Amino acid sequence: MCSPRSCPPHAYLIVLLGALVAFGPLSIDMYLPGLPAIAQGLNAPISQIQLTVGGFLAGLCLGMLVYGPLSDRYGRRPVLLSGIALYLVASLACALAHNAEQLIALRVLQAIGGGAGSVMGRTVVRDVFALDEAAQTLSLLHLVTMIAPLLAPILGSWLLLYAGWRALFLVLALFGAACLLVVALFLPESHPADRRGDLTLMAAFRAYGRLFADPPSIGYLLANGLTFGAMFAYITGSPFVYIQYFGLSPQRYGYLFALNTAGIIALTLLNKRLSRRVAPDQLLQGQTALVAMAGSALWLLGARHLLSVFLPLLIPIGLTGSIGPNAMARLLQRHAEQAGAAMALAISAQFGLGMLASSLVAMLQDGTPRAMCLVVALCCVGAWLGLQWVRLHPVAAHACAESK
Repeated sequence: MCSPRSCPPHAYLIVLLGALVAFGPLSIDMYLPGLPAIAQGLNAPISQIQLTVGGFLAGLCLGMLVYGPLSDRYGRRPVLLSGIALYLVASLACALAHNAEQLIALRVLQAIGGGAGSVMGRTVVRDVFALDEAAQTLSLLHLVTMIAPLLAPILGSWLLLYAGWRALFLVLALFGAACLLVVALFLPESHPADRRGDLTLMAAFRAYGRLFADPPSIGYLLANGLTFGAMFAYITGSPFVYIQYFGLSPQRYGYLFALNTAGIIALTLLNKRLSRRVAPDQLLQGQTALVAMAGSALWLLGARHLLSVFLPLLIPIGLTGSIGPNAMARLLQRHAEQAGAAMALAISAQFGLGMLASSLVAMLQDGTPRAMCLVVALCCVGAWLGLQWVRLHPVAAHACAESK
């Protein structure tokens, strides 16, 4: 079993788990500056290349739903190693894609593999750390993870300039190979056989039914997932909005994207402090209210100029690093015995709703920022409504709190 004593030292464990969780954001953010170049290189329309983002999110969603129960039944380590191996092979294949259809399909496979790292990295936190440390540890884990999207667009833009878009996927394959080696050598099993009992695989999957039968859990899933939906609407639309509509170079787009990531880091650090002083639900209520107001302002201001798009986005994008960990910690507190399934469903909701938001941006694409702004606004208001759903079920929430 991996405990605080048998695991790598605390700081190294956080870095390793952060690298695993970074599979998703790194695989998306690094190739964003190259989306227009990929469309040109594969002779495909913009809307079709945008589906490579939605396809990746669909693969993450599918893989995560399977990995959680599988890891509860068979352990974290074999699931993690298998997923990373699939990610490595699919990344190499993406670099060799000949058309948009192939790239979309390969991105789905790449995401199915990478989903293992996204789920297991967070689930190991629940295995190793006490419940009262989960929110702070997940917030710190998210902070470490933000190094990837901070640097990835900048690295991707320069790789694009000097080596072309196919080099982006070769670098992702190298990242997968490095993670596979480190996990194989240094990360022991954190969910040993004696803690799995006689749990069957079908019983593990039935944990999803118990989660959906718990009204406050649905509210936390919506707040978490729709906040990320807003971010993925931005991720899908921003390369074309900033590079084509406003005329920025891919390199300048990378720096602008990094500013959003810096906002995530700053607000995540603030959230880490506030989580020690403010009740989780109260903190989530305030954060989702800010997100709803910022999303509404984005839509009302319109796309008159670059700042009218960029500035309102700072709040909803920045608070993804706070709302996500806070909502996940509350979800884990309610379902400690099915931590793998709960975490898998939470992360799957993130990327599933992100896929829907991303696909909606592609469907509504009209060559202006309007589609991106509309979908971001809808997701922001929806996240706030999710927390209002939690408020409508105070008895269920209070009963769960007393049972822990």
